[in-house]
Amino acid sequence: MAVREMEYRRLGGAGPQVSAVCLGTMTFGQQNSEAEAHSQLDLAVERGIDFIDTAEMYPVPARAETSGETERIVGNWLAPQVREKLVIATKVAGPARSLEWIRGGPLALDRANIRTAVEGSLRRLRTDYIDLYQLHWPARNQPLFGQLPFDPARERESTPIRAQLEALAELVDEGKIRHVGLSNEQPWGLMEFVRMAQESGLPRVVSVQNAYNLLNRVYEYGMSEITLREDVALLAYSPLAFGHLSGKYLADPAARGRLTEFENFGVRYAKPGVRAAVERYAEIARRRGMSLTALALAFVYSRWFVGSTIVGATTVAQLAENLDAWHRRLDEDALAEIERVHQLHGNPAP
Repeated sequence: MAVREMEYRRLGGAGPQVSAVCLGTMTFGQQNSEAEAHSQLDLAVERGIDFIDTAEMYPVPARAETSGETERIVGNWLAPQVREKLVIATKVAGPARSLEWIRGGPLALDRANIRTAVEGSLRRLRTDYIDLYQLHWPARNQPLFGQLPFDPARERESTPIRAQLEALAELVDEGKIRHVGLSNEQPWGLMEFVRMAQESGLPRVVSVQNAYNLLNRVYEYGMSEITLREDVALLAYSPLAFGHLSGKYLADPAARGRLTEFENFGVRYAKPGVRAAVERYAEIARRRGMSLTALALAFVYSRWFVGSTIVGATTVAQLAENLDAWHRRLDEDALAEIERVHQLHGNPAP
């Protein structure tokens, strides 16, 4: 396998330049101890990663007693590093997820909540600024994390998009955040953020962090065009579909992992059709003498609209395998085989 140098890409027209692989941290403080987390961070940097993603609500599953622990762990590691060599991304929790221990709900993504969240993240991360600050999910009524379809009956009051951008603009002006991103967004929401920024001179969204993997390619339908025409990069999360695309649940549905350790976790992937699709992708990997993990990651790494792929792990060995997949190239025959399976099985975990 030929060694492929890590690539660095600009997010959006004027966003930060980041490694094409990003280290996800949502296991830090729950499935990983602080020492284990720091070992992963060290390996990531050693392998050329300069982009680290976290969130105020991490680790997952979200609990009052661990809330903010991931940022604290990352902050302890970050403090002695050369700060300017790293790109730190974090997220503000939005409403409608029953996280009462985070600012009482939070009830809104308004100025007060966003400011309080930023200041808390800065303290825990032990830094003066956040390179990329993301809205973790929309404030408005919107199906989240595989909960379909859109239901107008669930409409509720929410902070207008312009007000969210104005709150973020103040923090950009103060130097507390440098760039703005979205997460778990849909085409309408992304275009509204783009339009409002253009019309009012507010911070422009440089990225959107959405799920993307072999079982969930819905980003290709609508969102990828925006990536091209509006220059907003995808930060692809869950490239291994919560472990399904490692193949471990094929051999043992009760295999240890967050899907089996935590009740009602990963509902998106507990749907009919997931196993059959995974079996077909596993066949492609076997025929090509590679692991399903390597196939799944190499596919996401190859997509033109992906600015950076967020990989996470619970062991250093798992992380090393994820990073090794960066060196894999899928030829046209492999991509054609993947497309045939996709045509048959579609998106079983949208």
